Amino acid sequence: MEGSLSTNIGEVYIDREVIMQYAGSAAMECFGVVGMAAVSMKDGLARLLKKDSLTHGVNIHVADNKIRVDLHVIVSYGISIKAVCINLCENVKYRVEELSGLVVDKVNVYVEGVRVID
Repeated sequence: MEGSLSTNIGEVYIDREVIMQYAGSAAMECFGVVGMAAVSMKDGLARLLKKDSLTHGVNIHVADNKIRVDLHVIVSYGISIKAVCINLCENVKYRVEELSGLVVDKVNVYVEGVRVID
């Protein structure tokens, strides 16, 4: 499903892959986020993804031109998970709304792991 905007000169359709890529990029810019996580349904393990795999840790749902974003992340050890998640939600919501012009209804954050960074 994709988001759409009506303008005075036509319709604009935004593919969900574009929104997923942008949300993943915005998430990676947040302080305390080490990376996106891919969750293996087979064994329930989360693994850290490289920067070129940002969309694998992001799910979006578009309904009635409202977006719900689900982010699966790995956070840095020793930093408040609550603070990271609040910052992550605000940053992703703002950036996706600016990009798409659609309303972000919810940003759900799933912390799949904690990593010590050097």
